[in-house]
Parts: sequence; structure tokens; C-alpha cells
Amino acid sequence: MKIDVMGVQFDNVTMNEALEQAEAILAEGRTVYCVTPNPEIVYEAMGDASFQQLLNNAALVLPDGVGVLLGAKILGTPLKEKVSGVDFATHLLPILEQHGKTLYLLGSKPGVAELAAQNMLAHCPKLQICGMADGYFKEEAPVVDAINRAGADVLFVCLGSPKQERFMQAHVQDLNVSLMIGLGGSLDAFAGTFKRAPDWVIRIGMEWFYRLCKEPRRWKRMLRLPKFVVAVTVKRLRGA
Repeated sequence: MKIDVMGVQFDNVTMNEALEQAEAILAEGRTVYCVTPNPEIVYEAMGDASFQQLLNNAALVLPDGVGVLLGAKILGTPLKEKVSGVDFATHLLPILEQHGKTLYLLGSKPGVAELAAQNMLAHCPKLQICGMADGYFKEEAPVVDAINRAGADVLFVCLGSPKQERFMQAHVQDLNVSLMIGLGGSLDAFAGTFKRAPDWVIRIGMEWFYRLCKEPRRWKRMLRLPKFVVAVTVKRLRGA
């Protein structure tokens, strides 16, 4: 079931249901991509019809952030739960390990993917990480070729939005992977170069504030969150 939040069609799924869908995709073998929009991304899509369509064409559209859940609730169409990209990826790793699926890591600064891989393997020692590359590339064709040569089944695309979503859409016909997932800064979280908020902060829905305190330079981007909430509220009041 899809839930419309300001034009973005979110899958109304729990974490377990999202993982079941990912597992089914891997069994099919076709190439698709998954997006994990937060309120910033939804707000961006509100003013960019092509980007909105790109998001809606994804096989899975997962609600990353309590702001998205708040928006859905205000609109009277609540989502089941938050399914953040980094948590989705974390829970997907043992599934990949169990089924012998290969994983390629793409994005972040040089050296971050290597650290992320070490930590992933510490928790899932039989996980097959078949390759990795940082996000500092100018030409996309060599990157696509490298991923295909590595024989990846799953690709974590951590290039930031909207670059990662546009990369996935542009190469859905070129890549031989089964599933691409746009995961923003998740590699930094896996690597430990960026520390996520404590669990209790995440539970009360204040992870965004924790991140703002850690990265105050993001304040301009964070302004999209209240703008998003205002836009949702106006839409509900107008009955649109």
C-alpha cells in the first residue's frame, strides 16, 4: 500500500515487511532501486517534478525520519513506522550473508568504505563485500563497469541526495545488480566516522537535532524540515 506525502508515494511497511520485500527482489534477480526519503528530500521533490517521479519509480520508497511520519499523520494517512536507510541496511546485511549475496559499497570520502566494510564484517563475518569505491569520481561509466566486473548483487549508493537517486535511475539499465539502495551518509555511520545519536534520542524523534548540534553547518538544509511541516499543515487545512 502506498501513502502519498506531498507527492512522494511511500510504501506503508514495517522494517520487517521492507526486508521481506528486499529479499523477494533479490530472489527475482531483476535490477531495481530503493530510495529512503527524509523530509528534506520530500521538500526538494515538491519543487522538482522530475525528481519526484524518480523517487516514485523506485521499487521501494521507505520513510526515513520522524518528520515524514509526522507529515503523513497530519495529512490523515499515517505510516506504520519509520524505516531509516541506515537501519534498513544494517538489518539487510545478515540476509545477504545468509543467502550468499555480494555487496558493493559506493560513496563517501576515500577510506570510509574500507572502514565500513571492516565493521560490517565484524558483525557478519561471512558477508561477501565484492568491491568498494569512494564518491569522488567525475565519470560514471568507469564506476558502473567496476561494479559489474565485481559481480555485485546489491549496491549501497551513498552519494548524498539527489546525486545518489539520479545515479541509480540513470544506470538501472546498465548495472547487473539486483538491488541498489540510496543511503546518504550511511557509510560514515558504518565506519564510525560519524556517530549516530544515542538510541533514546532516536526513540523520541530528536535525531535531527542531535545531528544539527554535531554538524551546525547543516542549518540551512535543516530549515527544510519546518518548511515541510508548514507545507503539510497548509495542505491539510485546505483539504487538498
